[in-house]
Amino acid sequence: MENYKKAYIAGGCFWGMEDLFRTQPGIKDTEVGYQGGENENPSYKYHPGHAEGIELIYDPTETSFRKILDYFFRMHNPTTVDQQGNDKGSSYRSAIFYQNEEEKSIAEEMINIVNASGKWDGEVVTTLEPFSPFWKAEENHQDYLIKNPNGYTCHFLRFDESFIKEDK
Repeated sequence: MENYKKAYIAGGCFWGMEDLFRTQPGIKDTEVGYQGGENENPSYKYHPGHAEGIELIYDPTETSFRKILDYFFRMHNPTTVDQQGNDKGSSYRSAIFYQNEEEKSIAEEMINIVNASGKWDGEVVTTLEPFSPFWKAEENHQDYLIKNPNGYTCHFLRFDESFIKEDK
């Protein structure tokens, strides 16, 4: 695990994102939590300004930050402000929490590629936010859709075809 990397994204309810990402090649572990908000130790009942996000632990020999973002932009609607499905509010915003300038540059490139593709009806509104502490959500939220197979999710793969033609 010493060579594994972490990526931090938010795109609506964290349950659905976790459920889809856990099966992707190179993803070794997932945690759901809160990021980008105003308080320390946020909870499901009190997380002002925090997005419901996900921490992805991945093997960079099997996948890349670019491929993770490609999938991210296909499994949620990045053109809706503070909303995914029935969930509304800043907790459900689309965001990429970049950890360094390389990740920020890749995120900007991917947003341009997604916008240029014309696959979505609107422009990408995903925010690029500098990394801030990731607070792990309560245990009952971890692996929620495994524990509750009929639970709510608004996430699904909207486009089979990748936005990127090859990984750089």
